[in-house]
Amino acid sequence: MQQTWLYFCRNICEATTGERYNPDRASLITWLNNYLKRRLQDVQIGESQAKRDFVPAQVRGKDGETIDVIEQQPAPPDIPPILEDLRRWAETDADGTLTSTHIKGHPQVNCQLLILRRLPPETSWELLSKELGIAIPTLSAFYQRKCMPKLHNFAESEGYV
Repeated sequence: MQQTWLYFCRNICEATTGERYNPDRASLITWLNNYLKRRLQDVQIGESQAKRDFVPAQVRGKDGETIDVIEQQPAPPDIPPILEDLRRWAETDADGTLTSTHIKGHPQVNCQLLILRRLPPETSWELLSKELGIAIPTLSAFYQRKCMPKLHNFAESEGYV
């Protein structure tokens, strides 16, 4: 209904397209009815497209048995355990780069600590700021500049990215 009213308002007087109302060609009612017929055809086309794309959940097999189409779909591959691998990598810090990369003047606030605390269930920046006594912008900027590249390198080396 709103689209029809909008069409009417746009085309009754000053339309630049060929759809402008022309009283010499048809009455106002005929002109508007033709527009509505085209919109109904659009709806019918959309409905027939939806029917064509619809796949029933169950179908009848050749011998009359009911086949559940959804049950026949192959299972998705196992989700890679990236979170577990990431946690293990950060906890072990085999080469020591996570613990050696820290906020200047705060050796206890390093990439290992922040990565582990930001993994799900993540600790909020507000809580970390209170616990560590460091402003949120400092923590967040350090995490973005120093920790994120290390996370990205890990993901690349493990084939996740």
